[in-house]
Amino acid sequence: MRVRVGATTDVGVVREQNEDAYLVRAPIYAVADGMGGHQGGEVASRLALETVDRKSREDHEVDLRNAVRDANRVVLDRASGDTNLSGMGTTLTMLRVEGPRVRLAHVGDSRAYLLRDGELRQLTDDHTLVNRMVREGKLTEDEARIHPQRSILTRALGVDGELEVDVFTVDLDPGDRVLLCSDGLTSIVADDEIRGILMSHPDPQAACDELVAAAIRGGGPDNITVVVLDVEEGEDDPPPARGAPAGEESPPQTETSPPPKRGLLRRLVLWVLLPLLLLSAALLLTRAYIDTQWFVGVHEENVALYRGIPVEVLGFELFTLVERTDLPADRAAELQPYQELEGGITADSEGQAREVIEQIEEDLERVTAP
Repeated sequence: MRVRVGATTDVGVVREQNEDAYLVRAPIYAVADGMGGHQGGEVASRLALETVDRKSREDHEVDLRNAVRDANRVVLDRASGDTNLSGMGTTLTMLRVEGPRVRLAHVGDSRAYLLRDGELRQLTDDHTLVNRMVREGKLTEDEARIHPQRSILTRALGVDGELEVDVFTVDLDPGDRVLLCSDGLTSIVADDEIRGILMSHPDPQAACDELVAAAIRGGGPDNITVVVLDVEEGEDDPPPARGAPAGEESPPQTETSPPPKRGLLRRLVLWVLLPLLLLSAALLLTRAYIDTQWFVGVHEENVALYRGIPVEVLGFELFTLVERTDLPADRAAELQPYQELEGGITADSEGQAREVIEQIEEDLERVTAP
């Protein structure tokens, strides 16, 4: 079996820096989506891919679970030694081609898909708060797609010393197409559209480019990274690592590109008009609108329920305290899904906000249970 590969990463329309990275070095292929803001996210994704790349070259049959856990320790150690990188982390979705099958390892909400005979199937399971709520029957699939907390991760590299890694094997047939991608694609482009693009572009690089273009057309609010692998009959002739001449070593490819002019123009407009927009918003906001907004935040060191939006405009708070719970906010904020608790976790309704509080209570009980 041989594999043809295409790969593309793009900063998107809104972000100033690309915190995504991908690795294309046969037989290892991977995508990582960094978090932690600017330098932190970029460093985390790069360190994770460098580590699994090095481990796979040192031992071609290395256990992928152990390789990912080693990468987790590397990211944690780097963050603990540099205050500028504190809180950084990354997703990681990778595979190793093993003859007629692939071995996958996965942490986070980047994804792997298999396209076979015109049917697109998601291979990985998103490690997110809303996906867990779907499994528990608290949300429907449609509600999860638009939920304001859909990007809150329950697992990521660089967050905890003990990391659970999903590892599994998938058998491949000639004609199969495998897609690895960050959520900058899947949060904007629906699965049906992804399937259509993969079906209509036989060349893997052309498919990658069109997938990124579709996310850009959808607004491109996040970095976008895709790797497409086509499975064919015949013997594989492993290519050199992407971006390096044959025989030379190369680090994982990040292809950090400068922001497009469209993104720069949009930011300039916001910088000039934002003060005026905030002033206008403060004058135009009505109590009827504010009363439809909810969020979970902190009051006197405890988790609390608020009505409104967690914003101050010209010294005026656009929120009111509804209920203060007995849940300690500092302990909740130590859990990765609730690190943004201090700034407010927004919800579409009072019911959704109370579900977040219930989830916090369950998670606190779980981590303190003997």
